[in-house]
Amino acid sequence: MRTILFLTSGLLLMASLLIAAKLFSEHFSSAPNWALATGLGIWLAIVGTNMWIGVSKAGYAVSEELPILLLLFAVPTAVAALVRWRFL
Repeated sequence: MRTILFLTSGLLLMASLLIAAKLFSEHFSSAPNWALATGLGIWLAIVGTNMWIGVSKAGYAVSEELPILLLLFAVPTAVAALVRWRFL
């Protein structure tokens, strides 16, 4: 359940940043690029912190948490990049 919540949060974060970029792209043509880069940086920090908490506080091994980190980072990243490439 927690993984689904994190995936939803990541998708909502990327969607909100890309919507804001679309609004600013008329006057600032590189806004979608900045939004995508900013969103990826923020999201990597969030999922990295989630992994750190899972390893240090919950007692999971890094080898157990790493696939979850990759899933949580890759899905919103791929969706945001696809939206940026196709629609912005």
